[in-house]
Amino acid sequence: NPDGDVLGMPSIIKFIFLDIGLDMVIFTCILGQLTTQVTSSHCMIDFVNNYFALTTLYTAMFVEYSGIMHSSYLIQNILSAASGKPIISNEPPREGFTFAFFWGRVLISIAILSFCMAVTLVALFNGDTIVVVKYPGIPNGVSVFLFFFFMAVVGMLEAMQIAFFTVAKLPPSERGTSFFGQKTCELLFKGNGQNLPGFMIGCQLTVVFCLFLVASITGLNITPGEGNNIFGIRDGAQEFLNYGFHGAVITTILASISWQLAASAYPLAFLNNPVTYIPLVVALLLEFTGLCSGSWV
Repeated sequence: NPDGDVLGMPSIIKFIFLDIGLDMVIFTCILGQLTTQVTSSHCMIDFVNNYFALTTLYTAMFVEYSGIMHSSYLIQNILSAASGKPIISNEPPREGFTFAFFWGRVLISIAILSFCMAVTLVALFNGDTIVVVKYPGIPNGVSVFLFFFFMAVVGMLEAMQIAFFTVAKLPPSERGTSFFGQKTCELLFKGNGQNLPGFMIGCQLTVVFCLFLVASITGLNITPGEGNNIFGIRDGAQEFLNYGFHGAVITTILASISWQLAASAYPLAFLNNPVTYIPLVVALLLEFTGLCSGSWV
């Protein structure tokens, strides 16, 4: 409620923190990501020496085994063939049933991803998403553009993390081969090297903010039982889609894993890209504001 009173805050403060969602972005970024990352970097064994970490590992392994995200392996194989770099694995070559089971899950994952994209785009063009409720003045075409734009921002930042850690192992003379590549390296590894962890903090803040926006854009605003279910599916299926799992599948594959795989195959190409320099500066400026400095406490 824009007219409601929240701790007596002015309207502009309520708009920034509540309507835009900066409060949840900072809360999630500090307590949900950066604090645990900082702690685990200093107490690695202690951090995993508990049943919660073991349960998390098993959950992640089950999700991977289900094959929902296996289309990312197809992207990995394509990038490996294009770059000429073999995929290094301790697993034996897939043969027989293992081969069929693996690629069968890849095909199922592609079908799931295609369905999720179709659901999202149809909902965006029909104006059946949460973003239309929160910001009714945004045209449907603009919502589609913002969806792909924020996905690209998240993907670029995910790729930059992989590329930066890869080139950090190279000699300074091999890190940047273009003007912007050299400028990026000079800024990233300047002084005592604090800009790299500083970038990580600003990067996480930007990624969380973009993911909140993508969640609003992809979230469905369709009430089951009113006859407007997407693609005419049953009410139970519509209720399941309203939870937003389709958006999670899209962002995980297309805005995270794919970009990370591309950066691992072509780290110098990302480093020499002039677009890389701009997010680096923005991330360092966000870190400089101190919005997430509470994670060091």
